Amino acid sequence: MLLVAAIFAGNILVGKALAGLPPFTISLGRVFIALLIMLPLGWHQARRGWPLFREHWRPLVGLALTGVAFFNALIYAALNFTSATNVAILESMIPVVTLLFSVALLGERFRVVQWLGVALSLAGAVTVITAGQQGPALAGGINPGDAIMLLAVLVWVGYSLLVKTHMARFPRYGGLLVMLVIANLALAPIALFEGAAQQLPQLSGNQLLGLAYLGIFPSVVALLLYNSALADIGPTRAAIYLNLLPVFTMLGAWLWLDEQIVALQVLASAVVIVGVWLTIAPQRAS
Repeated sequence: MLLVAAIFAGNILVGKALAGLPPFTISLGRVFIALLIMLPLGWHQARRGWPLFREHWRPLVGLALTGVAFFNALIYAALNFTSATNVAILESMIPVVTLLFSVALLGERFRVVQWLGVALSLAGAVTVITAGQQGPALAGGINPGDAIMLLAVLVWVGYSLLVKTHMARFPRYGGLLVMLVIANLALAPIALFEGAAQQLPQLSGNQLLGLAYLGIFPSVVALLLYNSALADIGPTRAAIYLNLLPVFTMLGAWLWLDEQIVALQVLASAVVIVGVWLTIAPQRAS
């Protein structure tokens, strides 16, 4: 899980380094490389499971559009306007927001300590959003990158709810392969509208390496590691490790992107981490 958190932090850092490229072009390059890698791994499962995919095509398309295609495209769009650190802090809010939607839509109940965690996490996120950064702002002084990242969080929440109700029926590798095909088909026309046909042939060596990282490590390697960790330690403990995402991203942004890390970001990150831990920590047996 430490490797998973580091790889996901690398997704944000490399996305920030590639911010000169259009976001949907980056996302298309990522999912196309991931498709090439998953093709030999998932082909046989996908072929055997075709009747299942055809029967349940609606949730499959929903999973592909939310979690595979548009979540990361929105992250790369947000990185054009806000810092890698802010993106990581807001991304770490995903478990809390997912649980809030589970309460509202699925009738789950919170303990008092979980509500305290939700309040702390939201307070940290609000601090990040309203801190007042340089650059253009939307109505109310909110950085557009932070607003886009909040939309990305909501997209991932939709993906999480679909995973909870539908993912188990699909074969692991075959399902991912089919979702990557759908994501490529969905992103291709948007990327072409952005000028991908002109941009991609002119990529530098460093940009190609960046896209290769995004397609190999966050899209495939981290997924396999995460699935292995879920089997070993369970989803709750695994989610707690992802609280390290802002820490790894902050260090990487400071070392490699020359981003200035201010005390308010460190404090807000700590508040979000504590809040998320209180929200998702398992209840102790009496």
